[in-house]
Amino acid sequence: MSPSNLKNLDTIPAGRLGLIPLESCASLGAHVNDWLVKWRSERREEEDSSLAFEGYRRDSYLIDVNTPRFGSGEAKGVINESVRGDDIYIMVDVCNYSMTYRIAKYTNLMSPDDHFQDLKRVIAAIGGKARRINVIMPYLYESRQSIRKNRESLDCANALQELVNMGVENILTFDAHDARVQNSTPLHGFETVPSSYQFIKALLKCEDDLRIDNENFMIISPDEGSMNRAIYLANVLKVDMGMFYRRRDYSKKVSGLHPVVAHEFLGPKVAGKDVIIIDDMISSGDTMLEVAELLKSRQVRKIFLCSTFGLFTEGLEKFDTAYEKGLIDRVLTTNLAYQSPELLSRPYYVSCDMSKYIALLIDTLNHDLSISRLLNPVDRITRCVNNYKKEHGQPV
Repeated sequence: MSPSNLKNLDTIPAGRLGLIPLESCASLGAHVNDWLVKWRSERREEEDSSLAFEGYRRDSYLIDVNTPRFGSGEAKGVINESVRGDDIYIMVDVCNYSMTYRIAKYTNLMSPDDHFQDLKRVIAAIGGKARRINVIMPYLYESRQSIRKNRESLDCANALQELVNMGVENILTFDAHDARVQNSTPLHGFETVPSSYQFIKALLKCEDDLRIDNENFMIISPDEGSMNRAIYLANVLKVDMGMFYRRRDYSKKVSGLHPVVAHEFLGPKVAGKDVIIIDDMISSGDTMLEVAELLKSRQVRKIFLCSTFGLFTEGLEKFDTAYEKGLIDRVLTTNLAYQSPELLSRPYYVSCDMSKYIALLIDTLNHDLSISRLLNPVDRITRCVNNYKKEHGQPV
């Protein structure tokens, strides 16, 4: 679906569009704003002169907000312009660990908890004056704590309920760790958006010797949790998929978890094939790198690590070593989470830009149109792969 061909003016906007990227998401928000300004400036319709389309075309949709802190470390949210009647979209990156704040003479790094509190402060500052509040939280806050085991808190469900109780109408996230957490807010909008198309588009742009067919290509799930993502992408590309499962020692615990004894592979032969290992996040990266090493021992040709969120919580050294040893060829993650300058400088790293996709979602939702087609990128992936095959003289 091309943005220029969207018949957005078949419906009037839900309200004057307002975009609030918090400081944690400032760069991504600026790019999203640029796309929105570009598309709406190109639309010429008689209706946009009516009151319903007041403020439809502007030089910027960014709303001036800030979240200053007191010397004690406490903070507040401040809206510096009127948002009455606006359709507001707030963007926040809860994984941006590069930001700091002062407490007395000490400097604190901002945690996901701090970012989530800033999000709530901005919602509170809006004070119910906006026509609709939508939250775009690419990495869903506390998404790995979405299921209760034994005596545990349900942090993700609690966070979602907090947001809807504050007046949030829609929550958009990307590749949620477990989308079933949306059951905690059944009467409000919740969408988990896939990044599959952006991975394929970026990979085909940087690699010129791939053959996307069942004889030469394969999708791998590094564990049980990512199996649905791998099955989806394998079916769209019409290739085989395989998966690893963790064999654990349930007789003991290490750091609160049963230790992994081995990774066992289920699937067809992988020798000579190029493979994508796909997951929702790279945290320490240990699982993906272990899987890559096992695949290399099975004579895989090229290995591409694709993950929506590249957190790299234990640094990049182990990825550097794996690249130097030839265990991995590319690491692809999106710009939905903070990317350090060190990461962007790595020769094996490929950044997948999501700003255009987010802008398209916002543009569509602002007109109260269905985003179902945007959430299922089968046509776009197929078109992208077919164009690649034609350019390289391969049968389509």
